[in-house]
Amino acid sequence: MERKTRRSVFFKMINEIIDWKQLEREIDKIYKKGKSIDGRPSYPGTLLFKMLLIEIWYDLSDIECEEFVKDSVSAMLFLGLSLEDSVPDHSTLSRFRSELSEKRAYDRLLRKINKQLEEQGAKLKKGKTIVDASITVSPLAPKRKPMFEIAEDGKEDERSGDEIRKEEAEQKCIKKEEPGVDNEARWVKKQNKPLYGFKQTKAVDEKGMIDAVSTTSANVNDSKTLAVLLSFLPQNRKEELLADKGFEIPANDELLKKKNIKNRIMDKAYRNTPLTYWQIQRNKLISKYRYVVERTFGSIKRWFGGQMARYKGLIKTHAQHVLQAIAYNLKRSLRVRWV
Repeated sequence: MERKTRRSVFFKMINEIIDWKQLEREIDKIYKKGKSIDGRPSYPGTLLFKMLLIEIWYDLSDIECEEFVKDSVSAMLFLGLSLEDSVPDHSTLSRFRSELSEKRAYDRLLRKINKQLEEQGAKLKKGKTIVDASITVSPLAPKRKPMFEIAEDGKEDERSGDEIRKEEAEQKCIKKEEPGVDNEARWVKKQNKPLYGFKQTKAVDEKGMIDAVSTTSANVNDSKTLAVLLSFLPQNRKEELLADKGFEIPANDELLKKKNIKNRIMDKAYRNTPLTYWQIQRNKLISKYRYVVERTFGSIKRWFGGQMARYKGLIKTHAQHVLQAIAYNLKRSLRVRWV
């Protein structure tokens, strides 16, 4: 029954590099298992978590994932199910994902998995941390045309207070009139194109493996996401931080100094204050590392459809971002493990 296909080899290698028993203890602290209607114990948390990863790897919905597992022997073996075992249905998956989202569990699971990957040599324990941000578009955008000035990416803080108040007033109206709209997302203009959604900021190591993720509405300036991101970042990854000029504000300089993190944020020119020759050279040196994080964002978009929000609301979209980070690290680890 166990044919040697690309999928079965992938699942087998994932099971070899991860000790699921360690994760099971962490998940059991969060996920309160009950019993089914006929009195049988509910499904193990690790089984349901693996199914969430399958959803990301193969870009499936809950219903599609249920059918995928039922039709795939390699998936059942990955989950530890025999052919006669029942498969969790889509509603069970949805409840499990929501419970872990509400309890902010995915960030802790990312750290636990990364620790195992570090021990396997697939991820760097120390070294440079590279940071960047990207927009995740929500399909649940308002139908009405915005009647306020949309924040421009990188210049979100340059809008007047009147425009910000207009936006919030309009969002309150939309919440009442269009219940299907994701009211926690926001408009932002990127390359002169209006986008409605969220902003995710990722911290990666020099191999592009993801250490931490933060999520905000799309109209939040990149520079304001760094403090939250650092709170998710493990201590061993807080030696040296590289980022583009979008993160350059005095508050971030002070934050990095306070936490004793080497500041490698690119310098930004201001009106009547151009960059010096040495600042330009410094920026060039920092920019040489930025392709790593850009490659990570690009791979998640190509592999998992990561440019679109799968769920509604900030908390659930953050859960999606972190799940995609875990799925990416596991898939990527099979390539970089011995590099």
